[in-house]
Amino acid sequence: MPFGACALARRAAIGLAAIASIAAGPAFATPYLVVDADSDQVLFQNEATAVWYPASLTKLMTLYVALDAVRAGRLTLDTPLVVSPRAARMPPSKMGFRPGTQVTLDNALKMLMVQSPNDVAVMIAEGISGSVEAFADSMNEAAQRLGMHESHFVNPNGLHNPDHVSSARDMAILARALLREFPEHADLFDIGAIQLGNRILHNHNGLLGRYPGADGMKTGFTCPAGWNLVASANHDGRRLITVVLGAPSARLRNQEAADLFDRGFATGGGSGTLESLPPPSSSQAPNMRADVCLHRSAAVMAAAEEEAAGSVPTAPTGRGGVLLASAPAPAHTLLPSQRPHFDPVKVFVGPVQGWKGPVLAARPSAGSLPADAKAYSGENPGTVEDKPSTGAASAPEALKSAVVTPPLTARRVKAMRAKALAPKGRAKSSLHAAAAHKVDKSAKAGEAGPSKRGTAVTQANK
Repeated sequence: MPFGACALARRAAIGLAAIASIAAGPAFATPYLVVDADSDQVLFQNEATAVWYPASLTKLMTLYVALDAVRAGRLTLDTPLVVSPRAARMPPSKMGFRPGTQVTLDNALKMLMVQSPNDVAVMIAEGISGSVEAFADSMNEAAQRLGMHESHFVNPNGLHNPDHVSSARDMAILARALLREFPEHADLFDIGAIQLGNRILHNHNGLLGRYPGADGMKTGFTCPAGWNLVASANHDGRRLITVVLGAPSARLRNQEAADLFDRGFATGGGSGTLESLPPPSSSQAPNMRADVCLHRSAAVMAAAEEEAAGSVPTAPTGRGGVLLASAPAPAHTLLPSQRPHFDPVKVFVGPVQGWKGPVLAARPSAGSLPADAKAYSGENPGTVEDKPSTGAASAPEALKSAVVTPPLTARRVKAMRAKALAPKGRAKSSLHAAAAHKVDKSAKAGEAGPSKRGTAVTQANK
């Protein structure tokens, strides 16, 4: 049966008796998977190819496309990106930076993996590809290249869209690709906390510092998706990747992942590879809203991510009883309730001191960088404050950045001038009449050629 508040309360109330009753008969179980990252052997899985909403697990693909762009020489980790009005309008979780703020790609990726900010994801997408839509095309091209058959992306942050889907198998393929293709960036996944000014922000991954050998990777949550997790752990050189989708709470998600790791490390061989798993039985992702959020606010639920490592069940809670009934029980790792201590990694806004290179921002026309361009640079930089809108302390003075807006093309100026001169209502009509009267008066005075006029231009919101 579906997981709901009643099922959780009953399970918590009767403890081990609930485990026995679950194992005695089948129950609805949402997708999970454990794979050996080196041998590609799937140790066990349930509905691993079922179409599912990935939520913020999406940001693993955002990271992959960004690192691939760095590898291709289109930008560097020190390249500053500019927060656009569109990025600033993203709902929480977010950093709250104001439009015009600059953040280097390196700092943006650290924020993305630790705090999962939706505004930073859009900033990365617009900086690399010019627009969210063009970046989504790159995400889908990468997914196809990697063999992610159930995935389709429409945005870089995982905010809910019925067409934005993936699967446990696809997320494991993506995690494996990140670890194999970019081993030099593996430290992005196990940052326990970051410090921005006076703020210390903790990683949402409740396994870091609590499960032995856990070293990544990403959490995600929306009401339709439930509580999702892609995790990695290393025991004596053996690395496993575990994916849990649609858990009814963050705490149960974390504990289930720990249970899966325990059984995975106690298991030798597997039953096939990720690529050999059968196709899904349906192309429609289920909506977990009724089971996960009920009448609670999604924003309140999402805020619980940071406190996800509070009290945990006192016994294993493998969904559906599949693992508990079928595999020999290894020593059980119960995640501690206290938050582990991490030395925060410092991040900042603004370019690195002395940066003279290009700055990337949303561009007037959708699409990627020109084929012959390595980066996109604005003109006429000016300074801005780098305090985020949330009131966090600003970066050091030396790191304050310059607002760089894309240069205006003649075509764009002409279009904006025509729009400004178009009659709209009484006010526009009077202005248009005044302009016509001025031109007529100039003609009578014998002036030759068109009159010169200044045009005020603002950056378009993309």
